[in-house]
This record gives sequence, structure tokens and C-alpha cells, in this order.
Amino acid sequence: MTNPRKPFRINVGFIIHEEIGRNHDFPFAFDKIAFDDDFELRNFEGVINISRTPQGLFVQADFSAETTLECVRCLTGFDHKLDWTFEELYAFDQRSETDSGLIVPEDAQIDLTDLLREYALLEVPISPICKPDCQGLCAECGQNLNEKDCGHKPLEPDSPFTKLKDLL
Repeated sequence: MTNPRKPFRINVGFIIHEEIGRNHDFPFAFDKIAFDDDFELRNFEGVINISRTPQGLFVQADFSAETTLECVRCLTGFDHKLDWTFEELYAFDQRSETDSGLIVPEDAQIDLTDLLREYALLEVPISPICKPDCQGLCAECGQNLNEKDCGHKPLEPDSPFTKLKDLL
């Protein structure tokens, strides 16, 4: 059983002493979970598989969740589904340490919170758009053009090549 205040902290002491090749699944499901004040996920579910290797504990994770993002065109909030996976090795000592620098702690309690948060954030689009045909906001009055047309025409670009359009 995981700690409700630290749900992604797993006691792996029993896996360390098992034979090489053994693995265990740790399923997770939460209606809502907050990694920080600014990053909250809903319908969070997934599974972590931890395998015993000669070098350490190999962690494989597969998760999905929903979060609320703000559209860069119309500035309205919308739900976005995230799916992510990752694989990391928690080494038994520094000789087996990988680039990620993860080592099995002496108390055999690994906390996967930071890894889950980082990999989930990598799945968030840089410029989220609520729908492919989002019209955005009117540059003149700020009206959301998805809701209604304000009647303003888009500004013509101030370019010396705009006169060439008339030739077409």
C-alpha cells in the first residue's frame, strides 16, 4: 500500500532481494492528482513495472490523464488528454549509474513523483490549440471569433508585396 500523502513513493526493498528477472506491477488510479499548485491531472491512471536486473531496478511506466490547458488562439480553457511512458534505471551503486543519476536509496523507498511530473509535462503541447479550426480573437476588439463574428476585417499586412496580390 502506498502512502496517501506520497502516492508515488514505493517500497522496493522486497524486489532488491529477489532473483534477477523478477518484476512487479504497481497500478495507480486517481480521480484527481496535483503535482504542484500549477499542474493538476484528472482521470489519472497507469501502471509502473519494476524489474530486478544485475545493475539495479528497471522502472517502466505507462500513464494517461487529462489536464486543462489554455488555447493560444482564443484563450479559452479546454481539456487535453495526455499519454506518456518512460523507462529509467535505479542503479544499486555508482558503477551502474546512468545519465539520469538515479540510485536506489538506502531505505529502499523510491519516489517517482518528480519523474512522473517531468514526463507528463513533456507531453503538454508548447502552443495548445482547442480545436484545429479555432478562429482565435479579433485583433481589433478582442471578440472570440469562435463564438460570433464582430464584423472587423483582418488587417492587411504592411508589406511592399501586398500590391502584388492585385495582379493575381
